[in-house]
Amino acid sequence: MPVTETELNDAGITHVFVLMLENHSFDHIFAMSGIKGIEAATTSDSNQYYRQAYFVKDGAPVSMTTDPGHEFADVAEQLFNGNGGFAINYATSLSEDTGVPAKEHIGDIMACFNTPSQLPVINQLAHEYAICDHWFSSMPGPTWPNRFFAHGASSACLDRSPKTLEEVEWESHVHGFEFEHGSIYQALTKAGHSWRLYSDWHNRYREPAEFMHGGWIPQVASLKGVSILDVHPLDSSRHSKVWADNFANDLQKDYPYDYTFIEPNFGKSFFDKQPPFKGPSYKEGSSQHPEDDCYGGECLIKAVYEAIRNSPLWNNSLLVIVYDEHGGFYDHVEPGVAIPPGDGNINQLKALNGFDFAMYGVRVPAVIVSPRIKAGTVDHTIYDHTSILATLERMLGIKHLTGRDEAASDLWHLFEHSALRSDAECPRTLVSPVAPIIKTGQKKIVEIDQALPESGNWLGFLHILLKTELELAGNDEGKHADILANFKKIKTISAAKSYMQVMGEKLEALRKTVAS
Repeated sequence: MPVTETELNDAGITHVFVLMLENHSFDHIFAMSGIKGIEAATTSDSNQYYRQAYFVKDGAPVSMTTDPGHEFADVAEQLFNGNGGFAINYATSLSEDTGVPAKEHIGDIMACFNTPSQLPVINQLAHEYAICDHWFSSMPGPTWPNRFFAHGASSACLDRSPKTLEEVEWESHVHGFEFEHGSIYQALTKAGHSWRLYSDWHNRYREPAEFMHGGWIPQVASLKGVSILDVHPLDSSRHSKVWADNFANDLQKDYPYDYTFIEPNFGKSFFDKQPPFKGPSYKEGSSQHPEDDCYGGECLIKAVYEAIRNSPLWNNSLLVIVYDEHGGFYDHVEPGVAIPPGDGNINQLKALNGFDFAMYGVRVPAVIVSPRIKAGTVDHTIYDHTSILATLERMLGIKHLTGRDEAASDLWHLFEHSALRSDAECPRTLVSPVAPIIKTGQKKIVEIDQALPESGNWLGFLHILLKTELELAGNDEGKHADILANFKKIKTISAAKSYMQVMGEKLEALRKTVAS
């Protein structure tokens, strides 16, 4: 039931922050956490592949040897192929183009982190505030459509990762990806409310990567009405001698923004994969991608929390830490039916799977942080990413965007019986993340040029740079034609890396000009 305006005022929340990481199921992160009261897998749960039983186990690998499948067809097999879908799919899927795992690694898809020892930061927050054990990704599929649901309560019929030339149409002509009823950012602007976007642009918590690696590009910049220059770096330039915490410093000032969305760095190895495979490895970022370790993401969670916690906004803040989709990892709870968004295919994308969006995707981790939430709260409410929008819309009196966020549960009930906690009850600093183990003698990835793949995340990020270049050209149709013609010449990985490097340097220079 939607809450009343009086109840919202009583909650005292004026600033909503969202940090969205990627590609982990709820069980993968929290099943072995030992948190009492959560619905979690046990070591008696299993999947079978070729008569071999693979049981849920404690202590997941720090990173996966291959990227688990999470396209629509992969998730369908994982969920509906009897008592073996996750193991079967991991052992056989080629959708991510990183090869199949060695036999001894098939069971990695069932393993769950020992949360207290491997992920101490998010573990501490889950104990100190609230954990949601029925937060589902918005559709059974990959990163892009699920992130679109977080921005527009719909994916505008997209049920897969971006494809080579098709998405050029929605990334070009200075438009970007559209929703029939607009994004939450357009709705906020129209209603006279303010918003702010940040990203781990400079990959602060890992060895700085060159722009050519692509992980710095924020996915939210694919949207109509959002420029890549609207996305602010959390920190100062990676070439600065002293780090400046831009985000933390901003919060110390008069921070007028009702809604803040934060993106991680997606890793520095977007295009560094040795043939014959073309799929990226996402190493050394802060998104916690399965092929990466979780260190950068844990550092990012800690930094975002501590910036908000030690700001004047703390008493009136709400922070949602959530993952975009399950990344192919095992989860024992079957997703249920969902209300379809009910909007149209405004971007004229080719329908591949005939999906009606009347079903949630796999469960993902979600931790809700506020000094107005009782410590140790376990919330069994059914949520998806549009619950973020529903929470914000009902707080500000904004009309819903689609049928999905209109029906979505919001977070306001978490505040119904909780008083503002004392300053001493809310930690100002969190525990330190577990440092990654540096392995010596690892084989270095050989950079050999190869053709771009037909589909995948990196194509979407390339299209964001195309959209950005067109935006920077203004209304000059001649320049637009030249930009599009040059973009369509990018056929190889080396050409894509060069384009990313040039655009990264250009945008970094623009930021310095604006700052001065």
